[in-house]
Amino acid sequence: MITQSRNGERSIMSANTGTTQAGSPAQGTVVETDGRELTLTRVFAAPRSLVFEAFSDCKHLKYWWGPTGWTLPVCEMDFRVGGVWHYCMGGPEGEESWGKAIYSEIVKPTRIVYMDYFSDAEGSLSDNMPGIQVTVTFEEDGNATKVVSRAQTGTDAEMQGLVEMGMVEGIKQTWDRLAEHLATQV
Repeated sequence: MITQSRNGERSIMSANTGTTQAGSPAQGTVVETDGRELTLTRVFAAPRSLVFEAFSDCKHLKYWWGPTGWTLPVCEMDFRVGGVWHYCMGGPEGEESWGKAIYSEIVKPTRIVYMDYFSDAEGSLSDNMPGIQVTVTFEEDGNATKVVSRAQTGTDAEMQGLVEMGMVEGIKQTWDRLAEHLATQV
């Protein structure tokens, strides 16, 4: 993931770990890549309603959204079809990574679809980074919830660029933090 420090310098948050081969588990997350699509699957030890809420309410997101060591100092969400989630992840060395999601489908408590963009503090979309269509599904799995996140870019090259920037490792760390947060809620 590309981040921006307080002085405006852009940098890469983490390196690609090379663990994007189909079925490679890491901290319970299974990652698959296929051209322009990245799929992550994980079972969380929490009821589906809680896991869905953790993805759709800033009161939860502030505890887990972002890689290890990062915070979510800005989280403004209008969780409805056509609504926007504008957020800022703050890094341990003062980095800022702004994002903006626009929701296109919400089916409580089973599915969320949105376009995810890199943005700035004002919400203007980045011209030099691709938008990503994200579909997240939530399936009951006994007393747990299976979450599948499918991210699609416009081209294979755009996805490869995001993977090389460290997006996979960042998401795995984020989902580890989600598991830790959910454990405090059940």
